[in-house]
Amino acid sequence: MCLKIYFSLPSKILHLKLTLKIFLYFIMKDLEKIRHSLSHVMAMAVKKLFPESVLGIGPTIENGFYYDFDLTSKITETDLVRIEKEMKSILTQDLKFLKKEKSFIEAKKIFKDEPYKLDLIRGLEEEGEKNVSIYTCSDFTDLCKGPHVNDTKEIPADGFKLTKLAGAYWKGSENNAQLQRIYGVAFESKDKLTIFLKLQEEIEKRDHRVLGQKLDLFHIDDEVGPGLVLWHPKGALIKRLIETYVLDKYLEEGYQLVNTPHIAKLDLWNTSGHTNFYKEGMFPAFHMEEIDKQEKGDYQLKPMNCPFHMKIYKSSLKSYRDLPVRYTELGTVYRYEKSGTLHGLVRVRGFTQDDAHIFCTNKEQLLSEIKSIIGLTKEILNRFEFKDYSVKLSVRDPENKKKYLGDEKGWQAAEGMLEKALKDEKWKYERDEGEAVFYGPKIDIKVKDDLGRMWQISTIQIDFNLPEKFDLSYINEKGEKERPFVIHRALLGSVERFMGILIEHYGGNFPMWLAPVQVQIIPISDKHIDYADSIASELKKNGYRVEISSKNLTVGKKIREAEMQKVPYVFVVGDEEVKNKSVRIRERSKGDIGEKKLRDFLKELEENK
Repeated sequence: MCLKIYFSLPSKILHLKLTLKIFLYFIMKDLEKIRHSLSHVMAMAVKKLFPESVLGIGPTIENGFYYDFDLTSKITETDLVRIEKEMKSILTQDLKFLKKEKSFIEAKKIFKDEPYKLDLIRGLEEEGEKNVSIYTCSDFTDLCKGPHVNDTKEIPADGFKLTKLAGAYWKGSENNAQLQRIYGVAFESKDKLTIFLKLQEEIEKRDHRVLGQKLDLFHIDDEVGPGLVLWHPKGALIKRLIETYVLDKYLEEGYQLVNTPHIAKLDLWNTSGHTNFYKEGMFPAFHMEEIDKQEKGDYQLKPMNCPFHMKIYKSSLKSYRDLPVRYTELGTVYRYEKSGTLHGLVRVRGFTQDDAHIFCTNKEQLLSEIKSIIGLTKEILNRFEFKDYSVKLSVRDPENKKKYLGDEKGWQAAEGMLEKALKDEKWKYERDEGEAVFYGPKIDIKVKDDLGRMWQISTIQIDFNLPEKFDLSYINEKGEKERPFVIHRALLGSVERFMGILIEHYGGNFPMWLAPVQVQIIPISDKHIDYADSIASELKKNGYRVEISSKNLTVGKKIREAEMQKVPYVFVVGDEEVKNKSVRIRERSKGDIGEKKLRDFLKELEENK
């Protein structure tokens, strides 16, 4: 599409940006039509190749589309090739997409042999819709609102690819039938499809589940339970390095370390409001009377650390001179995630949060603390080499305020405070209606990884629910009780999830300070082991994590193994190195960088820390 916009020279840049936005809008709109139409073309192909197939739904998704089918036989990877070939044949036939409006009676007749479509039609009828929209392409008709391309010629036959198969419950409910889902990706040209597929290959190579196994970092065991991570020595070490770094930062910033239990009486969660607003995300409570007849009441695995921190604050009288009070905890929490949503480290059931709660006296102190948190967030994320951010201000859904705690005045004040902090710190942001948590608005920060993907990381929330629920107070300058403001923030979020993201961000090539083994020493033969030991001792004295390769392998295989384990530096030592009191160095990204005196190389490492 060609857009002609006239503009004066002084406003040229402004109009150019506007033009680009409009142009991209129409490009994406057309691409959406292509992807939606391809889902119908795929259904046409499946119906032809598998006449017994029953149709589910076929929407567009990010980068492509899918369609669900109920089939008596299971579709295989080989079948995907056949379906794709049939789709390309359909695209050459210049078939029109025609939209029609039908009454519910007519629609039910058209789809009399399609039970899932009939289920959707009944749903539309119950919702009070006046009629049903359908699209016909050749002899294929589907229940659909559209939009679609005008005809199949508008769809590039070399711009799409069927990618994978999956199971999917009808309407997402485990109580319904399981269907077969076929996924596809689609773009406006072959070149863009090729770029996307190459990126996907790189993403697969960097999959943290695969690298976690190759680098011996962690695993998840069915006998232990889905979504529960077992950290191996190297993975546990990286996790500790990350936690130590952030905790030291928090302590430097005036936070006080606290520690809380993994379970608590259900009454605590009733007080906080979690049992009313977060019950689906909590594991079932267990009855103490079934274990100990002397004790009454139910206990609950903690889904969050917040109520404990409120109790610690309340355990002693606070003056306005004591505030702000900043509590932090690396607390492990447990949340019930449905088995179908679990994914390696990034979606688990037990995880550690770098939680903190800050108790403030007034709005000025609150604003100052939020700005301080924003600065700390920048520093920490930069340390992990995340440079690009996307920031959202998550506020209430204005159409459904009943699902949130607190009054109108409180919400408006809290949302305004977060917005002011973002503006004062000159952070670009978008308002995201309906994404606030039930107890307050929040700032959500996403980071862009090395492959250009965005990940939700940090959260800064104002919580005016828990101070009220737990009746928190401090003594103000007049000697009267006053309610504190509370900020809840987690800068890494889930440490497990953060590690999953980091593994993929670095592709397993952790920077020197995070690498579980920083230097591996390879003695050429047994007679060089003593020298390797002396080198290792010197490195350890200087604070480096060292490993000596003692496996009965050739030097070449030992080097290859170190490369596979992505060790930053490999020292090879033999007769020459013993004689010269040196080491031959291989750097992870460069290969052999030559022979150097150990003391000289240690100076280089210190300078580049």
